[in-house]
Amino acid sequence: MPPIINWNIDPVIFMLTPTFPIKYYGILFALGITIAFLIVKKIYRHEGKSIEELDTLLIYIVLGTVLGARLGHCLFYEPEYYLNHPLEIILPFKKIDGAYHYIGFQGLASHGGTIGVLLSIIFYCIKSKTPLLQVLDRVAIAAPIAGTFIRLGNLMNSEIYGIPTNGTWGFIFLQDDTIPRHPTQLYEAVTYLCIFLFLWIIYQKTELLRKSGVMFGLFLMLVFTARFFLEFFKENQVAFENKMSLNMGQLLSLPFVILGVALLIWRLSSEGKNKM
Repeated sequence: MPPIINWNIDPVIFMLTPTFPIKYYGILFALGITIAFLIVKKIYRHEGKSIEELDTLLIYIVLGTVLGARLGHCLFYEPEYYLNHPLEIILPFKKIDGAYHYIGFQGLASHGGTIGVLLSIIFYCIKSKTPLLQVLDRVAIAAPIAGTFIRLGNLMNSEIYGIPTNGTWGFIFLQDDTIPRHPTQLYEAVTYLCIFLFLWIIYQKTELLRKSGVMFGLFLMLVFTARFFLEFFKENQVAFENKMSLNMGQLLSLPFVILGVALLIWRLSSEGKNKM
């Protein structure tokens, strides 16, 4: 049987100042976004498309990811607290013992981040007069890589971990307790990596990208179906979820799955080829 792993990694790599930590999560978050962006740029170059506006797209996506993920967490999981402390929604500082300390944005929801990215891409496409599905299809191929690195960041933070295992396998997150748990951060990271590889092979070996919306539909269906089932292995993030038959992550995943399936059915059943 696989061993039980005692996990007690310090999430802080070093202190830039006495109140400003540099964390693995931030480095992995930035690395994931960067690698995903380079993949999208490679796709554009391969297809002979202009990459002049991609730097602008990257800025929109980063802003959409962070703002959407932050607002998603505050509104989906802790609305009462953040509505009473609105400045903490947008400021990565918290008053502790009479002094403000940089803590980063402690609380980012991936579903909110997805919504933020979609809105930012829509805004980008309106401004640049670029077909929306053309951009969504290509970003969708690389997006799971970003998700992989973000979940590895969660692992380094010892957060978003799973429910207890049967005691023969698991991670003991020593910063919280001494119970072997499912390392759901790793489950998700590996799942998203596999989804990326699948989408990359589809892109390389088939002509499905010629039907606008298919890759984006596959991305939504695969990622959020996986997320729905992986939630069964996770600890609930907030107390009110304990009274729910499906937790917030699962409820928020369902609309994305439905949208992905509907988009796939529509595009695969339509005749002809849309303008890319």
